[in-house]
Amino acid sequence: MNKKAFLIIAALLSGFSSLIADDSVPSGFSRPLEWRVGFEVSPAWVPGTNSFLKGLNDENKHINTNLSSDIRAAFAFNPSSREGVLFKGLYQGVGIGVNSYFAGDLLGTPLSAYVFQGAPFFHFNDRFSLGYEWQFGAAFGWKHYDSQAPDNNACVSTSVTAHMGLALKMNYSLSDRWRLSVGIAANHYSNGNTSWPNAGLNSIGASLGIDYIINPQNNSFIDKPALEEDADRHKWLFDIMAFGAWRKRVVSVGNPPEPQLCPGKFGILGMQFSPLYKLNRWVAVGPALDLQWDESANLETYWIEGTSKESIKFERPPFGKQLSVGVSAHAELTMPIFSVNAGMGYDFVNPKGDKRFYQSLTLKTFVTKNLYLNVGYRLGSFKDPQNLMLGIGVRL
Repeated sequence: MNKKAFLIIAALLSGFSSLIADDSVPSGFSRPLEWRVGFEVSPAWVPGTNSFLKGLNDENKHINTNLSSDIRAAFAFNPSSREGVLFKGLYQGVGIGVNSYFAGDLLGTPLSAYVFQGAPFFHFNDRFSLGYEWQFGAAFGWKHYDSQAPDNNACVSTSVTAHMGLALKMNYSLSDRWRLSVGIAANHYSNGNTSWPNAGLNSIGASLGIDYIINPQNNSFIDKPALEEDADRHKWLFDIMAFGAWRKRVVSVGNPPEPQLCPGKFGILGMQFSPLYKLNRWVAVGPALDLQWDESANLETYWIEGTSKESIKFERPPFGKQLSVGVSAHAELTMPIFSVNAGMGYDFVNPKGDKRFYQSLTLKTFVTKNLYLNVGYRLGSFKDPQNLMLGIGVRL
């Protein structure tokens, strides 16, 4: 055997042995997880996005302050596991928080329950890093608008709302067991247009947290070049998702037209087909074909003249007159267990009067490698609430 052939065979055997070694890297849940518990407090400013917050309420009070206190439990993957190698420092868990707006008689003191996930994206040194965190859940116990009471709460019309949060955090390891975080956090509360009024609330402020590591793992992260190269290999992912929801609808009818809230709630059904091109282990981008049928769409055209308010009536619109078909562009953060997807699209077929330009933000929770639950929200022109997107999807 000549020297050139020997070198080729040696290189092939070396590559094969490295693949075998990387294939043998255990999955995240087959190795002990690192568990942590923590506490976080966040003083925040509440922008006056509607008249109720600006003081048009029973107490003539300007509501512009929020203070939340959260108890959290989370886990991180073992550094020697596949997820620990590919997603260094990733953590996820559940939290429960109490929110005070210092206006209990007007808004109550809602309790939030949520899932969260975060990871560092820049390391200053072994102890100090900069990272992100998102939260997605629900807030319970709002003092809300009641049509039977003389109240003008334009913020909240249900006792339960969705809760979405995003934070940028500086993390510092005080020791093997204690970690401190300081950052900026923003939160949004809304009922997804399932009831009306639906102005919602927002807050932005500081966050200060401390975590206790129950069972510290070896924090010396290892590198597996072949494993990382395989995870970063470009490929196509194909998502097919079906979803449903319900919503309220305000219509403008009469002469002159006047806005009126339709009684009852209307159904939403939709499907999305999305081929996503995986750029690396963290990010995928791609287009989507969106189909949505809205039972409340295009009602003005079929209004029965002379009816109004609680007795307002409409003829049944044809199916095609309540169907929207659009294309959208998406970017997705693809992490273990969860993926966060943001999209912008345009309906080239849509019901009369609806916004053609739409946006979506969804959370995909993978219950298996190929099956996920979808929770999302769709807006029109970045400001007009449309509907929730509650569904199930398959990744091929």
